[in-house]
Amino acid sequence: MLSSFGNKKLEKDGAGEPVRVAAAPATAGGPPPLAARPPIAGRPGERLAASVIGPDLTIIGNLVSRGEVQIDGEVQGDIHGTNIVIGERARITGSVIAEEIIVRGHVMGSVRGKRVMLQSSSHVEGDIYHSSLAIEQGAFFEGKSRRSEDPIGGIGKPEVPMAASDPLPMPAQG
Repeated sequence: MLSSFGNKKLEKDGAGEPVRVAAAPATAGGPPPLAARPPIAGRPGERLAASVIGPDLTIIGNLVSRGEVQIDGEVQGDIHGTNIVIGERARITGSVIAEEIIVRGHVMGSVRGKRVMLQSSSHVEGDIYHSSLAIEQGAFFEGKSRRSEDPIGGIGKPEVPMAASDPLPMPAQG
């Protein structure tokens, strides 16, 4: 088993010196090769892979994303994003604010989105502010539904701390 660790092959070049050769593509049971994986970071306008909050993760505090977020764990705080999917096993205690929101799990707090969908497994206790609202049969919803042309207007996104890839500000010189 350890003999294949690293999946590297050694071959000899024309002068007889060993040369490393890239490993063969992953087998059907392994992870896809890097070229087949979705991009992690992209250019402006490029759709990024969704961020996932797994079922074993609890976040205490606010969550802010510029892209799509799939939440299957627990969040105790407000969530701001573009597209948010709240999975069946998710438990949210706080506000959810996004352009598009799909709820399959539990939300205790207000929901603000241009397009909001409560699927049959959802359980929402709080007000929903929306431009478009769809509620599937079997969904639980207790609160007020308020239609608005711009339900997320006037609600600013929280300050996002500087990313590690951003350049550091230059100190003032006196």
